[in-house]
Amino acid sequence: MKTIIEVCIDSIESAINAEAGGADRVELCDNLAEGGTTPSAGLIRAVSAQIGIGLQVMIRPRGGDFLYSSAEIEAMKHDIQVAKDLKVDGVVFGCLTREGDVDLERMAELMAVARPMNVTFHRAFDMVQDPMRALDMLISLGVDRVLTSGLQPTAPEGADMIAKLVSHAASRVIILAGGGVRPHNIQQLIEQTGVRECHVSGRTILESKMTYRNPGVMMGGTTHPSEYERLVVDSAVIRSFRSA
Repeated sequence: MKTIIEVCIDSIESAINAEAGGADRVELCDNLAEGGTTPSAGLIRAVSAQIGIGLQVMIRPRGGDFLYSSAEIEAMKHDIQVAKDLKVDGVVFGCLTREGDVDLERMAELMAVARPMNVTFHRAFDMVQDPMRALDMLISLGVDRVLTSGLQPTAPEGADMIAKLVSHAASRVIILAGGGVRPHNIQQLIEQTGVRECHVSGRTILESKMTYRNPGVMMGGTTHPSEYERLVVDSAVIRSFRSA
């Protein structure tokens, strides 16, 4: 069976490069430094117009935890409707209770707006207290896919847990392995876990074409990269995933 490669992106250029490299679909986000937040409607529309592969859209109103207020849930519903109106393939979101369980009520509300698009529960899953219980809850909700690193910083580190999740899921939901997946470890990860879908980044630093530069000012503060370099998906790296 072919392994599905999903590439995490935050720009039009990355979307084009991901498709050129052989990706099966992309997950479009904003603010990847915070783990991804909801992209603008303009960016969703532009990416959709440029690619012919699957397009998933992150629905996350802010960085931080996944315990959302009622106002934030309403914002997420609106963003899901925007994605639906723009005819994307699927949306990606996740809600937890303060005790670290899947928030069934909030998830059901959001999924009702999302359908018939497919729904991926993102790496909020890696913050749950009981992964098998959480997986059963998501299966009961009818979620299509769960993105996880196996409750560890990276998927290779969480491979044993991912394998248990794949076994427990028993084809009732897709387990999407993501986090630290690289061309040199993807084959071993697939063999060790049994996953058939992997979430990757495959980015490289792209230097700005600006000739005039003011190096003394940084828009995002000192913890963020310079305005004169960006992380962009490299089509050659995506091809290397496919080769591996």
